Amino acid sequence: MSESPDRDAGKPSEDVFYARTALPTAHGIFDVRVFRGPDDKEHLAISVGDLAGADAVPTRVHSECLTGEVLGSLKCDCKPQLDAALRLIQDRRQGVVLYLRQEGRGIGLGNKIRAYQLQEHGADTVDANRMLGFEDDLRRYDVAAEMLRALGVKSVQLVTNNPTKVEGLREAGIDVVDRLPLVTGVNRVNHGYLQTKRQRMGHLFDTVDVDADAG
Repeated sequence: MSESPDRDAGKPSEDVFYARTALPTAHGIFDVRVFRGPDDKEHLAISVGDLAGADAVPTRVHSECLTGEVLGSLKCDCKPQLDAALRLIQDRRQGVVLYLRQEGRGIGLGNKIRAYQLQEHGADTVDANRMLGFEDDLRRYDVAAEMLRALGVKSVQLVTNNPTKVEGLREAGIDVVDRLPLVTGVNRVNHGYLQTKRQRMGHLFDTVDVDADAG
């Protein structure tokens, strides 16, 4: 996955991406690249506009959530956050969503469902992970950093409420010049989950209001 030493400075290295296409969606047309990580997982760079050599690129590092994004689970805010990030980069006509295959904050789908079962009996999302023998958050961001470098991005505005993502990208050598908050998809089911993320995981938002029409 190394970059060719003689390639033009600032030009995206296509050889690190396995596949690429223009993808029409409900949010508009995106340039989609598939990146194969060192663990052979396939991650996506979903982008709009010219990113090579660009500064302050709106960037969302988003982890896979099958239960929310496919099944429509109300237990999290993942799908509304993904949709909002895709709309944002379309509205700005530049940006990228890095879709990483890190289900359940890195513990995998099966263990995520086991954690959900523990939550049915009163555990919050942090305690459920710990009861299963996992850390609060096992996600890594070195793959995201490698993808950004391959795209030629010089610096990013990171779309997140999670300071760990900011720290993770900076530790991996990415210049994070700003943080753009993203609070959306709040409902009566996930309200407690979001408060736990704020109170126990340090996510940066003050309060979350439940929409009267939310599920």
